[in-house]
Amino acid sequence: MTATNLFQTRPIGADPHAQGRPFRAYTHRDLDRITAIRHLPAEQRFAMKVVSAVLPFRVNEYVIERLIDWSRVPDDPIFQLTFPQIGMLAPEQFERVADLLRRDAGPAELEAVVSGIRHELNPHPAGQRELNVPRLPSGELVTGIQHKYRETLLFFPSQGQTCHAYCSFCFRWAQFIGDKALRMATNEAQGLHAYLRQQRCVTDLLLTGGDPMVMKTRHLEAYLQPLLHRDFEHVQTIRLGTKALSFWPYRFVTDPDADGLLALLERLVAAGKHVAVMAHFNHWRELDTEICEQAIERIRATGAEIRAQGPLLAHINDEPDAWARLWREQVRLGVMPYYMFVERDTGAHHYFKVPLVRAWEIYREAIQQVSGLARSARGPSMSAGPGKLEISGVADIGGEKVFVLRFLQGRNPDWVHRPFFARFDPDATWLDDLKPAFGEREFFYEAQYRERWTG
Repeated sequence: MTATNLFQTRPIGADPHAQGRPFRAYTHRDLDRITAIRHLPAEQRFAMKVVSAVLPFRVNEYVIERLIDWSRVPDDPIFQLTFPQIGMLAPEQFERVADLLRRDAGPAELEAVVSGIRHELNPHPAGQRELNVPRLPSGELVTGIQHKYRETLLFFPSQGQTCHAYCSFCFRWAQFIGDKALRMATNEAQGLHAYLRQQRCVTDLLLTGGDPMVMKTRHLEAYLQPLLHRDFEHVQTIRLGTKALSFWPYRFVTDPDADGLLALLERLVAAGKHVAVMAHFNHWRELDTEICEQAIERIRATGAEIRAQGPLLAHINDEPDAWARLWREQVRLGVMPYYMFVERDTGAHHYFKVPLVRAWEIYREAIQQVSGLARSARGPSMSAGPGKLEISGVADIGGEKVFVLRFLQGRNPDWVHRPFFARFDPDATWLDDLKPAFGEREFFYEAQYRERWTG
């Protein structure tokens, strides 16, 4: 497949600069400097400025040159994945910001309006800060950590609270807007290690963000190397959540400390830790470059595994064939399909959301097209307040049409894999839209969730 690229014409995926390519990012302040969008209508470029004043925007030359098919813009899925679109804000929100930009309002006035809109966009869904952040015996919050599920601890290193490029749908968009009041992060390695020593139930540590792969290897070593001590024998699995394989695969191949990063992974594996790179892929195009394939090969050579996950998104991948091709390519490259998520109710959710029934249909039609190895992908799954729920299907039971649901993870482990039922709603896009079936007043978990966690 070839496309006309505004930098030069060559097959998508070809990269003559693969050796030692320098990283260069563009943010909302640099929109006018991106050559590739100068041919777009002025109205569309202005809309990008409006949306990027509210939601974070960051892209790099690899994404622009290697992943976007500019002959298909604005419908190209990677363009939708990375560049602001007018529909990402509600019309009233868009016009409030657009009016300020048109009359060149001062920074203070603009920031006041933008801040208000951001708080309207549910910046921390599913109780991430209220319910997931643990406390010490003294009652003090442990910053930069989330401990929602018994076995798994999420850690947000401060050096990893950005990405090589930002996804336009990002459910952690509030991490990137410069508002410290909305950010979750810490640079305190000792705090992480002290907490892990206390929590012997934790078997899995997930470094997340942002993207921990933006960190220098020496910073990763400061967090991970101490886990080889016998004090942390209970931490069996180290997960690294990252989009770098999509947005900057050079991190694992030609970056100055790429070899050191791979050596760190190899040491962890040799010491008996299970290392899982939790890759985030939204479309098969992200796998369709030589440098990405090289990065995957190098990671796998360390003994680490790669699992792949991503949400189902309108405008990007809301068709079965796209998912089937993505999963087949992942299996071919030795990457394990892991999750298809439902887009979370935050940020530009209204632009990307897909009705739950359609999400289930897409998953079902896609999974039918692949072999058993690709059917390791679970979904569609919602990471909601009570836990991680899977839509298992739609059924007619006793004359009532229902969604069949189950927890894959729950705040209470006893909830996991207990089937339950919701009244069928063709317009529902999130758990909060669903009502119990068969005349029940509430779902089986709600009383305990209310009493123990939400008060």
